Amino acid sequence: MSACVPAPADSARTKHVHPPHSPPPGPRRFRIAGADVSASIAVFLIALPLSLGIALATGAPLQAGLVAAAVGGIVAGRIGGCPLQVSGPAAGLTVVTADLIQQYGWRTTCAITVLAGLAQLGLGCLRVARSALAVSPAIVHGMLAGIGVTIAVAQLHIVLGGTPQSAVPENLAALPAQLANLHPADVAVSALTLTLLFLWPRLPGRVGRVLGKLPAALIAVAAATALAALAGLRLPKVDLPSWSSHALAALPDGPVLGMVAAVLTTTLVCSVQSLLGAVAVDKLVAARPGLTGRVRRSDLDRELLGQGAANIVSGSLGGLPIAGVAVRSSANVAAGAVSRNSTMLHGGYVVIAALLLVPVLELIPLASLAALVMSVGLKMVSLNHIRTVTRHREVLVYAVTTGGVVFFGVLEGVALGIAVAVGVALHRLTRTRITHEETQGGHHIHVRGQLTFLAVPRLSRVLHQVPHGADAVVELDGSFMDHAAYETLQDWQKTHTAQGGSVDVTGRRPGIRISEPVEVDDCRCRPWTAWRNHQCERPPTATAPPDAGSQDTTGVADLTGGTGGAGRREGTTTSSPTDLARGISAFQRNTAPHVRGELARLAREGQQPSQLFLTCADSRVVTSMITSSGPGDLFVVRNVGNFVPPPGEESGDDSVSAAIEYAVDVLKVRSITVCGHSGCGAMQALLSTEPGGAQTPLKRWLRHGLPSLARTPGDGDGAGGPRLAGRAAADTAERLCLANVVQQLEHLRAHESVSRALAAGGADGGLELHGMYFHVGEAQAYLLAEEAGEDGEAVFRRVLETDLTA
Repeated sequence: MSACVPAPADSARTKHVHPPHSPPPGPRRFRIAGADVSASIAVFLIALPLSLGIALATGAPLQAGLVAAAVGGIVAGRIGGCPLQVSGPAAGLTVVTADLIQQYGWRTTCAITVLAGLAQLGLGCLRVARSALAVSPAIVHGMLAGIGVTIAVAQLHIVLGGTPQSAVPENLAALPAQLANLHPADVAVSALTLTLLFLWPRLPGRVGRVLGKLPAALIAVAAATALAALAGLRLPKVDLPSWSSHALAALPDGPVLGMVAAVLTTTLVCSVQSLLGAVAVDKLVAARPGLTGRVRRSDLDRELLGQGAANIVSGSLGGLPIAGVAVRSSANVAAGAVSRNSTMLHGGYVVIAALLLVPVLELIPLASLAALVMSVGLKMVSLNHIRTVTRHREVLVYAVTTGGVVFFGVLEGVALGIAVAVGVALHRLTRTRITHEETQGGHHIHVRGQLTFLAVPRLSRVLHQVPHGADAVVELDGSFMDHAAYETLQDWQKTHTAQGGSVDVTGRRPGIRISEPVEVDDCRCRPWTAWRNHQCERPPTATAPPDAGSQDTTGVADLTGGTGGAGRREGTTTSSPTDLARGISAFQRNTAPHVRGELARLAREGQQPSQLFLTCADSRVVTSMITSSGPGDLFVVRNVGNFVPPPGEESGDDSVSAAIEYAVDVLKVRSITVCGHSGCGAMQALLSTEPGGAQTPLKRWLRHGLPSLARTPGDGDGAGGPRLAGRAAADTAERLCLANVVQQLEHLRAHESVSRALAAGGADGGLELHGMYFHVGEAQAYLLAEEAGEDGEAVFRRVLETDLTA
């Protein structure tokens, strides 16, 4: 790209000139990061036994698994669009490959792999990779679960010392006879393999953390091999024929339609598994700090090209079909890989092992490999996936896809799953129940399901059954409403309200969405937090009519004639009884349905707050917001200046003292917090009020802040007094705010109920006192640290999210 851009006129001045006697810069050296080397070794140790096991499960020559692992690492690793994804023979392809080998033979299966690779190259050139991700997750999970069940049932026969059949029903039918004719040696080796696979990652203590870095698959197979060798067990083992007799691909031989279906099935499974794996690797990379800038996000179209090239090479060399492998990819990321070099190195290690370690590989018992692959198949039936599809009401799609793959085949199972998914979607889209019930308090209309244009005639018919001037409640119990239904409901509501009736639109579930909400009277508010749900920003010249409403992305606010709240103008804020009524109406409509159950519980059980929160009456300090608390959590006392008058004096204040006594002795709160804030008007008044003059109620109240003023250094008195960690106080007013929090805590300790609770202590820690400072402009909270600073003064430290996760 730089060659196409003309150099600037002053490039001669900015160009770096080498000293006249220095040698010209040499070619850039190829470097491999140490993290990639260690990661490649970890992946190789996992890939070697799994490649042999998958080849065994398909019925292919065992060398085919090694060829696919090497080609997947080198070719797909070099060309693919996901740098850290490891490709090779995958368990998800086992069933497909086994069917192809049984139907067409091994050499024709290799040719089908080559054709599938060409098809993947075509899809990559057409840039349709993102479209493949549109397949319902329930179908993908069901396909993988069905493949996992097929693998596990087939490998169970080898684990027991027998030979698997060609299909799941036949394997299930032959299982009783196989259980009656067990081979103890195979069972012992398989049991040891499965036990180590389960227990190795769960070793406790420091030793477990060290040994847990070794792959469980390698340890399990190595231990089973050692057991078979030391005990002299006679059982089938890996047989790797000479590479000179290795079978390569041949010209396809079979019916054309069958071959086309075979190529499509292989292409589908390879592509979907690789693309989903690339997306999963992106998530793993994003979760690793420091990798976001070093590892690029996956290019899915390029990943298809890489997978296609790898399948062409693997099929031509007599290898298994290739796809992205989740186990190896996650191990690669977890081991610290930072580039595609780790994937390519692991492929090179497989080549070396295939050429030099044949005598060692031939010591591995087939029963151990079968147990390893069976465990992989069982893990493909994920309980987490089942819970997810159940929560999203797609368990039928999942079950049909799984059953179709198990009993009919992968392509047939996926086709059945797609058909059921389309049927379920249409059923949900068209099955909307709209009922009308006349109650003593008015008319209740309940809409259950999705509101689309298909339901508009029924909705309109039911709405017009409500008499003019009647009170109506419309309850939306769904997750979507399109524009046609939205307009119908809004138009009816406006007409019904204009005729003297009232309409209250509620949603049983939060998050009801409207596809295209319109703006009413220039109101552009969004309830991005609950406390702002009724605030409405308007242009300076706009007025707030009584029925104006704010926009609500839940699709409820606009339909109810406004969420209430004061209309805001430049420099002025208006308020009226109408505004108050709107706010109450917004609460009843939007918030009350969600908190009614919790408030009913609190009404029955009484309040049991854990904290007394004493803060200023300033309207900008929202205690529930800055403490993320809800009903029943805080016992709040607010006054001008967050003062705690000393007890027992003539200048005391019974209202604050009574609240403290009630909170400590009756409510048994565990902590008391005194919270000051920036820009406090009471502190400004303390600094600006002249002595003498008329003693107004405000001046008499501010005398409780005089001790705080006395301990606050002035602008010329240095940096003494309480301070914020990390920065100096902005001005004398902020220093006074900090000193006031410390001073009021001293007043608090003088109250009899507080001092008694502090002295009592106890095993549960007793009462705790906290000082807090909230900077309004920064939306930042500071807590008074238990330890003082170097100068002995109190220090307020910022409260960050990292404080809780460290």
